[in-house]
Amino acid sequence: MISIGIIANPASGKDIRRLVSHATVIDNNEKINIVERIVLGAQALGVERVYMMPDSYNMGYRVEDALNTCNELKCDINVINILRFDGMEDTVNAAKFMEENNVGCIVTLGGDGTNRAVAKAVKDTPLISISTGTNNVYPVMMEGTVAGMAAAAVASGRFDKRLFIRRDKRIEIYKDGELIDIALIDAVISKDVFVGSKAIWDMDSIEKIFVTRCHPASIGFSSIMGSKKIITSADDFGAYAEINTNGSKIIAAVAAGVLSPVSILEPVILNLDVRHSFIADSRGTIALDGEREIPFSEDQEYIFKITRNGPNHVNVVKALETAQLNGFLSMEP
Repeated sequence: MISIGIIANPASGKDIRRLVSHATVIDNNEKINIVERIVLGAQALGVERVYMMPDSYNMGYRVEDALNTCNELKCDINVINILRFDGMEDTVNAAKFMEENNVGCIVTLGGDGTNRAVAKAVKDTPLISISTGTNNVYPVMMEGTVAGMAAAAVASGRFDKRLFIRRDKRIEIYKDGELIDIALIDAVISKDVFVGSKAIWDMDSIEKIFVTRCHPASIGFSSIMGSKKIITSADDFGAYAEINTNGSKIIAAVAAGVLSPVSILEPVILNLDVRHSFIADSRGTIALDGEREIPFSEDQEYIFKITRNGPNHVNVVKALETAQLNGFLSMEP
């Protein structure tokens, strides 16, 4: 049975940055509309079962009801029966379930944080990421119908996946020799003592930024680094830089509609699998893909390492080009 998974995060795009910037609001009703189009695109190209993460807004059941009402649902929608926490644990557990049940592709609706949560659980399942969050670098804006079609092509298993799938980088954070967390785009050392609302919006609190990729066309912390150097997802290295020191002044899009002047030293290239030690000289927090996650105390040591252990990310355009060239879209016998 050809199957895909859909993880639609009802909390994406609702953090405090919504109040301090001019970000687009994608509410849960619109997420339902996107999911409906993913399902319709996927089932038209052979997907027989869609697994969905359970959530407080019951998006999976609402999609099933809506498509049944208009008599358009042909595949089976299975809302996963797992314990719900209404937090990141739901995304992690749903992604783990989907990989264990051999779905051919996972489609996410969320921001960098949602995809980071998925990346904590999956190892090999291909990932398509639709942007519905606040600061988004990893996911992209995409029509749900097209995402569903690409997910079906990937899940069909008919093509050489090396043509359209790339394993992404990630930042790994170690303490006392153990991997404690990851980030897909950036890790930021902040003087903020408490995790609080998680999202960072005060640029003056930042001390150091690590990135797997950076570009001035990004939004968020990676755009700060991108104002000094461009690093792509294909480059086999990342970088780090000291912030708010006596470096040169740049301006960067740190949030939607918010451009801030920031002082930054020259970025230092960090090759894959090279360890970088950080020893705290005071209390603070480490933010991962824009959200404060790890509080630390004075004299604690953390190791940062950039690797190619991230998710298998689908290039949707190349996947559909491959499908078209191999007759996947043909209705002829």
